[in-house]
Amino acid sequence: MLDLIIRNAKLSEFGDLRDIAIEDGKIRAIESQVLAEGVEVIDAEGCLVTPPFIDSHFHMDATLSYGQPRINQSGTLLEGITLWGELNPTQKVDDFRVRALEFCHWSIAQGVLGLRSHVDVTDKNLIAVEALLDVREKMKSYIDIQLVAFPQNGFLRSPGAKQNLLQALEMGVDVVGGIPHFERSMSDGAQSVRQLCEIAADKGLLVDMHCDESDDPWSRHIETLCAETTRLGLEGRVAGSHLTSMHSMDNYYVSKLMALMAEADMQVIANPLINITLQGRHDTYPKRRGMTRVKELIENDINVAFGHDCVMDPWYSFGSHDMLDVAHMGLHVAQMTSVEQTQSCFEAVTDNAAKVMQLENYGIAPGKNADLVILDCGSIFDAIRLRPARLHVVRRGQIISTTKRSKPSVTIEGNIREVDFRL
Repeated sequence: MLDLIIRNAKLSEFGDLRDIAIEDGKIRAIESQVLAEGVEVIDAEGCLVTPPFIDSHFHMDATLSYGQPRINQSGTLLEGITLWGELNPTQKVDDFRVRALEFCHWSIAQGVLGLRSHVDVTDKNLIAVEALLDVREKMKSYIDIQLVAFPQNGFLRSPGAKQNLLQALEMGVDVVGGIPHFERSMSDGAQSVRQLCEIAADKGLLVDMHCDESDDPWSRHIETLCAETTRLGLEGRVAGSHLTSMHSMDNYYVSKLMALMAEADMQVIANPLINITLQGRHDTYPKRRGMTRVKELIENDINVAFGHDCVMDPWYSFGSHDMLDVAHMGLHVAQMTSVEQTQSCFEAVTDNAAKVMQLENYGIAPGKNADLVILDCGSIFDAIRLRPARLHVVRRGQIISTTKRSKPSVTIEGNIREVDFRL
C-alpha cells in the first residue's frame, strides 16, 4: 500500500507534471499518473518539488547566541573568535541544547534535512559535544546531523586540544576538523593538517578543515591538505571549507593548485554569506569579495557545496537558515548568472552538499528516500530568484512541515489586486 502521493509535481528534469508515489519512506515510482485509492494526497499544483536542502557547513554550538556577551562591532573573524572565547566557558549543556533544538525547527521549516555542524572541542569538559550529540539523537527522525570535532583555538595552539578531539571522536563525533591557519605558524598549521589527517585515516573517518579562511594569499594549507589526502588514500573523503585565500592568490599558482585538488578529489565548501561579510575587512578600495573561486573550481570538475556557516552568533548577526539565501548570494558574488551556472548554485545547496556529507539514497528517483520539499514556484530559476515558501517538507514519506501561500495585495484607485511575482 502506498503511504503518500504527490500529484502534479514539477521536477526539473521533466517538462510535464508527474506524480510521485511513496511507500515505506521510499519513492516507489515517478509517473505521469499514479492510480491509487485511500492514500493521502498532496496536490503540488505545478509547483517545483526538489530534494531537501543540505547545509554542509554550520556551527550549531554557537547559533542563536546573538548579542552574547556583546555584538561583534568590527565584524571581523578575529573579534568573533574572541567573543566566542568569552561566551563558551559561561555556557551549560542546556544552553547549547535549547538553542540547537530551536535551530533545528528553523531548519526543518526551511526544508533543510541534512546538516554538518562543527562543534568546538577546546573546552576540556566537552559540554557542547555532549549537548549536540543529544540533539543529533533527538532529531534523527527529522534531520540528518553530522558533527565535526573542531579545535576552534588551534589543534596545536590550544593546550589539550588533541586529547579533547580524540575524546570527542570516542564519544561519537563523526568527522575530524581543524583550523591550520589559526596555528601559531605556517609550519605548525601544516603539521596540524598532517596529524589530523592521520587520525582520520586511522579511524576511517571523514575530514573537514577550516582551511585558509584568510585574505592572505600566502595562506596555502589547502596544498598540504591535498598532499596528505593523496598520501593517506583519503581521496573523496576530505573537505576544504572556506578557502577564502584563493580569492587573493596568484593565478598561476591557482592553476597548479586546482590540479592538485582535482587529483585529491577534494570537496570544497564555500560560505557565501559569511565569507563576504568577514573577509576583506582590512581593505579600503577596491574591496575583495573574499569568497573562493567557485566558478573556476566547478569548471575544473571539483565538487563545490555552499554552507550557511552561522545564524545569529558572534560572527554573523543575521539569517534564518534559508539555503536559498545562500545560493542567491553565492550566485551574485561568483557572477554565475547563466542557466547552467544558476543550476550549479542550486546544486551547491542540494546534491553537491549531500555528496560532501556522503548521504545515502539522496535525490528524487525510485528507490531513493522520500525526503522532498515542495516550493511555491515552478523552476529552479524562480526558487533562487524568489526564495519562495516551502509549502510542504516531507521526511521519509511523512509531512513534517507546512507553510501557507501568501501574496501581497495592492489597492490602486479603489481596486484590490493580488500581486504574483511569478510570470
